[in-house]
Amino acid sequence: MQLLMDRIRKDGKIKAGNVLKVDSFLNHQMDIELFKEIGKEFKRRFADVEINKILTIEASGIGIACIVAQYFNVPVVFAKKTQTKNIAGEVYTSRVESYTHGRIYDIIVAKEFLGKGDKVLVIDDFLANGKALEGLTALIKESGAELVGAGIVIEKGFQVGGDIIRSSGIRLESLAIVDSMDEETGTIVFRNEEK
Repeated sequence: MQLLMDRIRKDGKIKAGNVLKVDSFLNHQMDIELFKEIGKEFKRRFADVEINKILTIEASGIGIACIVAQYFNVPVVFAKKTQTKNIAGEVYTSRVESYTHGRIYDIIVAKEFLGKGDKVLVIDDFLANGKALEGLTALIKESGAELVGAGIVIEKGFQVGGDIIRSSGIRLESLAIVDSMDEETGTIVFRNEEK
């Protein structure tokens, strides 16, 4: 998605440790016009499958998932990172290791919102090592729902997550795949970039 790649190049900041900061438009301050284009693109890419729920993870994926859900006319369920008093009843849980935060945490979805008969599209902002997506996949499997695919806004193609997810048979659609980035020069190379 050229519009997204151009925006990453313009406003993304490369930090030490292979961190790509896109918080000025994607996951802190959100550019809703860009999100609309992202939603349209995911709708185009997943037009051939039936979807009745979108699943994401707290917190960065929520805004994106909500806009994407408008194009599919389905609800969004998000996995919470902490058990709260608001979650009553039985839950599905999975453990996730966060690349960005460098810690392991439990993710939780109430059983009333995910189950047999659901056809789930996972939406998230980043894919690095694939741990968040693996955790969400485990929740879906435990619930008896069907994972129809995963839509990722930015995949770090130089990390293992994409290869792991694709080799497990999951349909993965990433809108921008970063093959390399250089902190010193600020250079970002994308896979399959339109010229």
